[in-house]
Amino acid sequence: MSPAESQHQTTEHPAAPTPPRPTEGRQSQESQEDRQFNIAQMMVGTAMMFVGFLNVLLSISGGFEIAGVVPMLLYFAGLAIWAHATIANPTVRYIVITLSVTMALAFLSYGEVLFWHKQLLFWGTILMVGYFMFKTATPDKP
Repeated sequence: MSPAESQHQTTEHPAAPTPPRPTEGRQSQESQEDRQFNIAQMMVGTAMMFVGFLNVLLSISGGFEIAGVVPMLLYFAGLAIWAHATIANPTVRYIVITLSVTMALAFLSYGEVLFWHKQLLFWGTILMVGYFMFKTATPDKP
């Protein structure tokens, strides 16, 4: 076989691309599922926090009392869910989750919400939103 013929044969049949490894496809699918689950957690947590905070805000501005502790429980449960999905630093994440669960249990045990509780929740939310709004995001490392 001459070199021209062997060169002609190699150009007619190019090498097929290697199929992806089974683990690569599974990892990308799992990371996509994790991302979707985190987005769902962020949405549910934010909605729960909003509903609880709205009741507290309206009671502060309207001067009436909250009926029960349900808005506080919604707020702190939403905060725990939101923190689990959003905060990247595990230490800060679990501190926020622990504090929110502790506060929800404290309100459940105490049984009523006083005016200073509502003020503390209001200003704490303002500080938390301000911190996370102006904090620079660090990209995830693969």
